[in-house]
Amino acid sequence: MSLSPLVIGVAGGTGSGKTTVAGEIVRRVGAERIVSVHQDRYYRDLSHLDPDRRALHNFDHPDAIEETLLVEHLGFLTNGRPAPLPVYDFANHVRSDTLETVEPKPVVLLEGILILAVAAVRELIDVKLFVDTDADIRLIRRLNRALADRGRTVQSVMDQWCETVRPMHLEFVEPSKRYADLIIPEGGFNTVALDLVISRIEQVLDGSLEG
Repeated sequence: MSLSPLVIGVAGGTGSGKTTVAGEIVRRVGAERIVSVHQDRYYRDLSHLDPDRRALHNFDHPDAIEETLLVEHLGFLTNGRPAPLPVYDFANHVRSDTLETVEPKPVVLLEGILILAVAAVRELIDVKLFVDTDADIRLIRRLNRALADRGRTVQSVMDQWCETVRPMHLEFVEPSKRYADLIIPEGGFNTVALDLVISRIEQVLDGSLEG
């Protein structure tokens, strides 16, 4: 394995298609060569708040992420050490007592809405991708996901979108795409952009193996 793993960052707004892009990268590069880390694992533990206040927490602000722990774990992986990733309980908005230890691999794939907005995290990413999708499509995807997977109501999703998701996207997520090396319109359906990304990853991996 390379002494310096390649860190790929996949950013973009909620519902933009980040997970589809990340999944396609894993599929084409090979899961045996990639360790995936999701920003959402690093939401701060809210067990000190009552359930009603937890539900109203702003999860789209950079302060919601424990960036020092994320940076520490990225440091472990890029230095060839296993990382004990936290597990977040999204139903109760608390951090689980369980840890998931992952082993270092030639590629670290980091995904999340705020990874390019937080300087300490951004500086550790070698290839910065931003998945750019229209707001109306992102809202529909978020709404469908919340109704199907999390038992939310339409009104609660719309309230959260207007109160925190949209304002935070405009303040932090959208401006962060200026740091991207490549902006990917249409997410996982943009085969040209994905071909470029995969080609770059393969070039780096082949070079590290030859060296």
